[in-house]
Amino acid sequence: MNTFKIFSFLVLATITGTNAQDIELAKKTIDAEQYEKAKIMIKTLIQSKPSNGKAFFLLGNIYLKQDIEDSAKIYFQKGLTASDGAKLNYIGLGQLDLDNDNAVAAQANFALATKDLKKKDIEEYIYIARAYMNANKPDYKAAIAILNKAKLVNPNDANLQLAFGDAFYGDKNQNESYAAYRSAFGTDNTLIRANMQLGVLLKGAKAYTEAVKSFDNVIATNPNYGPVYRELAETYYYWGNNEPKKYNEYIQKALGYYEKYLSMTDYSLTSRMRHADFLILAKDYKSLEIEANKMKELDNVNPRILRYLGYSAYENGNIDVAIKSLQDFIANPSNKIIARDYLYLGLAKLKKANNLETKIVDQTVFEAGVADIKKSVEMEISMTNDLSEIGKKLYEQKLYREAAAIYEIAVTNPESRNFLLDNFYLGNSIYFSNTKKDVVKVDPIALQKADAAFARVIEASPTTQDAYIYRARTNRLLENDEMMAKFYEEYIRIVTEKGPEEVAKNKNKFIESYNLIAANYANTDKVKAKEYFNKTLTLDPTNQYATESLATLK
Repeated sequence: MNTFKIFSFLVLATITGTNAQDIELAKKTIDAEQYEKAKIMIKTLIQSKPSNGKAFFLLGNIYLKQDIEDSAKIYFQKGLTASDGAKLNYIGLGQLDLDNDNAVAAQANFALATKDLKKKDIEEYIYIARAYMNANKPDYKAAIAILNKAKLVNPNDANLQLAFGDAFYGDKNQNESYAAYRSAFGTDNTLIRANMQLGVLLKGAKAYTEAVKSFDNVIATNPNYGPVYRELAETYYYWGNNEPKKYNEYIQKALGYYEKYLSMTDYSLTSRMRHADFLILAKDYKSLEIEANKMKELDNVNPRILRYLGYSAYENGNIDVAIKSLQDFIANPSNKIIARDYLYLGLAKLKKANNLETKIVDQTVFEAGVADIKKSVEMEISMTNDLSEIGKKLYEQKLYREAAAIYEIAVTNPESRNFLLDNFYLGNSIYFSNTKKDVVKVDPIALQKADAAFARVIEASPTTQDAYIYRARTNRLLENDEMMAKFYEEYIRIVTEKGPEEVAKNKNKFIESYNLIAANYANTDKVKAKEYFNKTLTLDPTNQYATESLATLK
């Protein structure tokens, strides 16, 4: 071999090795969630070697993570023209197909990516599995099936085990997930994410103390790994929600760790948006409004900023700004609208409709708000958890009809944490809205809903005494005397079983119950009618209604 050929070979080997090192460094930077830094690195690599298809694929994947699908598609398509590693880009296009609900096209692209695959290659399978996991509608079982193909080739590969861990975790198989993460980190202790995910499993199991210890162990050996600080932030957020007495303390810790996460990743618009999402969870709306306005300075046209402005403006009392921001955001067909967008728009309209000074409700605006809240719940049933507080405020303002409209939406979710209380207040709201002085004629359809709401409370909590008396009162308005008497009798029984002290506290309600039960019996069973009127007189010897009614019965 002559000197020139040897020199050429050495140069080629050096360039190839350097490119491989650059790719690995870029992958570590992506894993550390330093996306802007990684984009610069990969774009530089592409400029120096445009034939590197894997670089295009990794860059496209970053844009996918940032929800910038147009740019992702451009780089995947460019990557297909590369001479080395081009097929990986079919996987990126396949994920775009999955995001667009086109599973057939996705499978066709995945087939192209694995066509003529070498026997020892498993990287393509891992990336396909991740495409299934990262899609807008994740399919973890499909991911596991793909990973099992790779397992036949190289079962001990650390990245394969990490992918298995993520897939099993998504499929709610905690034991298999734990084993896979342990195996991944045991095989390659530079896979920090595998070690971190062991703490994520503890966080998901609500073992918050152990999760924090696990994350602290990661920090002890890898203090510059940004994602672990995000996990700590989320852990303290969930912990605070599970321990109300420590909520403020833990939320402050959560916010501190999230700031640390940002400082170790980047302060790009995408990162700021992730921060804004966390501020929403932490209910730090003043900081959210500040962050939203900073993002607006960075990118005045990014529509998602309108979401943050809308949310924060509502919480900070800037109702007109909230309505305009959210209406503009929702009106853009290219935006991905979530349930909370409609919830906040609806809540903002409710506030605008409710004039606290005049105590007059603009029914047109209020009903538009209710319609938006219904859309929110139709998109995501868990939105009902946020309605109890809204209904209660309206109830306390004695806006019973309006409160009932909110509670009626809230009780559509039997799994809601406030389901029983919401039913009770729904029944009460309807009852009181039909007993106001300006009511000319009661609404029997609404009152039947109230009766059904009290029935649900009684079924789930048979000793909730007020549900019985309000159900009795509701049936009185419905002129269903038999059911009225039945629930007054049930009320008396429940309270009596609780002892003399409880009976004494509810003397007036007992008098009401005895008198109306007696009145129900007056035309059919005079003996029973007299018995109940006399029970009233035992509690209140001067009760005029009972005295006069007894005189009539004689």
